[in-house]
Amino acid sequence: MSESAANEALSREVLRRRTFAIISHPDAGKTTLTEKLLLYAGALHLAGAVHARSHQRRATSDWMELEQARGISITSTMLQFEYQGVLVNLLDTPGHQDFSEDTYRTLMAVDSAVMVLDSAKGIEPQTKKLFAVCRRRGIPILTFINKMDQPGRHPFDLLHEIEQTLGMTSVPFNWPIGEGSAFQGLFDLREPRLLFFQRTAHNQRKAPMRVESFPHPSLAATLGEAYGPLQEDIALLSGAGTSFDRDRFLSGELTPVFFGSALTNFGVEPFLDAFLHLAPPPGPRASAQRIVQPTDEAFSGFVFKIQANMDPQHRDRMAFLRICSGRFEKDMMVYHNRLGRKIRMTRPHRLFGRDRETIDEAFPGDVVGLVNPGLFAIGDTLCSAGPLHFDPIPKFAPECFGRLHSPDISKHKQFQKGLRQLEEEGVMQVLLAPDQVRREPILAAVGDLQFDVVVSRLQSEYGVKATVERLPYVCARWVSGDPAAVARVYWPMDTLRLTDREGRLVVLFGSEHMLAYCVKDHPTLQFQSLEEADRAAAAG
Repeated sequence: MSESAANEALSREVLRRRTFAIISHPDAGKTTLTEKLLLYAGALHLAGAVHARSHQRRATSDWMELEQARGISITSTMLQFEYQGVLVNLLDTPGHQDFSEDTYRTLMAVDSAVMVLDSAKGIEPQTKKLFAVCRRRGIPILTFINKMDQPGRHPFDLLHEIEQTLGMTSVPFNWPIGEGSAFQGLFDLREPRLLFFQRTAHNQRKAPMRVESFPHPSLAATLGEAYGPLQEDIALLSGAGTSFDRDRFLSGELTPVFFGSALTNFGVEPFLDAFLHLAPPPGPRASAQRIVQPTDEAFSGFVFKIQANMDPQHRDRMAFLRICSGRFEKDMMVYHNRLGRKIRMTRPHRLFGRDRETIDEAFPGDVVGLVNPGLFAIGDTLCSAGPLHFDPIPKFAPECFGRLHSPDISKHKQFQKGLRQLEEEGVMQVLLAPDQVRREPILAAVGDLQFDVVVSRLQSEYGVKATVERLPYVCARWVSGDPAAVARVYWPMDTLRLTDREGRLVVLFGSEHMLAYCVKDHPTLQFQSLEEADRAAAAG
């Protein structure tokens, strides 16, 4: 293939890719919408049964044992499928408030996001937190207001809340016909036309959709009580509605809004069709050296997630690599920026939940799974023309702390292996007391539920029983300065001195007041957050 033909082929592959994450507050219906998008794309035969087409294998986005037991998403998963000639990379992020750190890393790897809102609850605390992450990155957001088949707030109230709470213009692309149990379809504001849906048995199959033109002579008879309110809403939207501006959408200032019910499949197909046209293909990425364009001939990508034991049959670690530019090929040699040497890309995989299949090539926007024999860490940059280093992935400061107990001494090796691998994944950070180097480490986590994840995964994946004793500390600071000055410090009783894996001094504080007191009392010392300490270490 000539160079010009290769460049044209690369451009085509970039333009037909969409890489996005679904974000929401817990219980807004994020995982249900994920499953229904797969159903309509043909990646699943039956919603709930979750069998991948052509392979007939079980593959859910919530694959972890604790996720299935609690009915929540705990770890981000990758789902790739093709729909209408577009290759979609869907990253299903954790919805639980304790897992914003894993979500943050995932949001570094996407080009757009779908925000799912509960029609009764609207903007919830986790929604605001995740939206702030998207805004900092300038990620364009599409909004899907879910559960329209249940009692909820008026659509105008929800649009107003989006604008007032998030400071983002909302532009509805469709409008619900009927409310709650009377919800029967959508009015397409772009055509315009009427979309009516029918329920299916157990909501496992695509909801049949009937399209009718608008205006329609028998519309009043067809809609019944919903006719009057719909006419009034359409008049208001026509007179005062904001028109869609693509540039504002791409800059994160405006969100197109869609209504529906993921559970009953109402509105899922129109949303998926609109998403393909609205969501942007892979764009440029900032690096320390230059702006990297997806159509650049040289390959580049970065690792944003490490996951161990996704499949019990393999018992290995998988590194999630987001491709940013060029063409990725199996067995190609790439430069590993952190290690400062070249490595071979053997055994690359396409991921569907915890299932995998070997691939020969991939393109910008794709997420490739690399079997990780200890070579990769979160934030690593890989490229064919190095050195190159993409902007680092920020870290969240730990807010919860606990002492990990493991009574079975005979499982010490498994315990240490599991602990190290979970730390490499970013589940938590391990801190050690000077007099307890071998046993009972202190865990530092963003959220309390992560302690339950550690205990569950140590048991299920490494055969180690453990418990976590919660500790009464609220924040941690990495303390540095003149060694003699550090040694002279008299630390109050409401503190705990530890070291991290790099041997740096970490002090836990029982209150923000105590932290402020120590900072004021020792002006020559540095009291840094985790992100500040890592940035200083990288600069030094």
